[in-house]
Amino acid sequence: MKNILVGIDFHKETQVLISESAKFAKAFGAKVWLIHVAPPEPDFVGYDVGPQYIRDSLAEELREEHRKLQVYAHQLESFDIEAEGLLIQGATVEMVLEESEKLNVDLIVVGHHEHSFFHSLLFESVSAKIVNKSKVPVLVLPFGEDR
Repeated sequence: MKNILVGIDFHKETQVLISESAKFAKAFGAKVWLIHVAPPEPDFVGYDVGPQYIRDSLAEELREEHRKLQVYAHQLESFDIEAEGLLIQGATVEMVLEESEKLNVDLIVVGHHEHSFFHSLLFESVSAKIVNKSKVPVLVLPFGEDR
């Protein structure tokens, strides 16, 4: 195992995801790719971007997300684990799978959020979609209130 991709959504339990991924990376001497998928640019989906203050706010949010990814990457590097943070925009499932192919990853690590019965009935979770479509093994870590 040479490359591990970790999907980061900045959930309150992201640190659990980082810690568990670090165990695999250490055991196999693998590089960790931390990836966060931000929503696509409004122009991309056919909407006008609006006033400058909205564009500035979106840009600041992306800069902050990128900074957080770099903090997580440096945290892993402090444990002698090669790591890199990637911030990309697009549809979450598609971008995770596309990046996993580009980076030739051997394992994808994602978290799973607990949802209400009705939400689960109407929508398939992002983690379930990744599991169903991935060509490589996927490790899903539960993020529930009972954790």
